Amino acid sequence: MTGRIFLLGDDIDTDQLAPGQYMRGGIEAIATHCLEATRPDFAQTVQPGDIVVAGRNFGAGSSREQAAEALRHLQVAGVVALSFAGIFYRNAVNLGLPVLIAPSLENVADGDAAALDAEGGILKLLAKGIDVPLEPMPENLRVIINNGGLVPHLKKRFAAEHKGTAE
Repeated sequence: MTGRIFLLGDDIDTDQLAPGQYMRGGIEAIATHCLEATRPDFAQTVQPGDIVVAGRNFGAGSSREQAAEALRHLQVAGVVALSFAGIFYRNAVNLGLPVLIAPSLENVADGDAAALDAEGGILKLLAKGIDVPLEPMPENLRVIINNGGLVPHLKKRFAAEHKGTAE
């Protein structure tokens, strides 16, 4: 799947991703306001397969999982950043949202046509013909992502274990 890059800066916190005043409205309302303080057009212009790329400390702040869930709800392909807040990173994995660390964002520009290869750890800048290497996610986390998140992963695992003991 290909999309466009939405390039953001450093310290994008969970309140920017999931504004507190919309928490009672559910994920639909939260996603509608995702990143509006930073990039007012984001929720209205992001398309399935688009990629969020950011600087350091992405997802800092509270432990609200709705921050990652809003991006997942908007169907972004994943988030690439120079670094992530630990709780956001784990929430994203648990919700099935690929999150990859980039050593450098030197060639990346806002609006670039791109594809994210989460398995191979590559951000492909299509028009530029450049592959940006990313730190690959550990295999155990990639399995969770590929299964759609932690809950679907555990259901699949428990079903397989149950089937194995029933036979």
